[in-house]
Amino acid sequence: MQARLTINGRVQGVGYRDWAMTTGRQLGLAGWVRNRSDGSVEALIVGEETAVGTMIEACRKGPAMARVDAIDIEPVDLDVLPSGFTQLPTA
Repeated sequence: MQARLTINGRVQGVGYRDWAMTTGRQLGLAGWVRNRSDGSVEALIVGEETAVGTMIEACRKGPAMARVDAIDIEPVDLDVLPSGFTQLPTA
């Protein structure tokens, strides 16, 4: 399963990206996470359906200092899948 998430709220400057990378790796997911210039965080997650669902639910809360107001979830169908879970530069 593959999904692109856009997470809105107080999600920058609170360790959200590091938390997302750690959580994604623990769940055995591949993908990436990055800050967006509009103040949101964007993530691409790829893996087994159960693990992706668990990650989406975890992202609704985020790390302790974060406040997640909304998550937009967009299914994607990539031909080339990422390996590992990394952080990308701000877009």
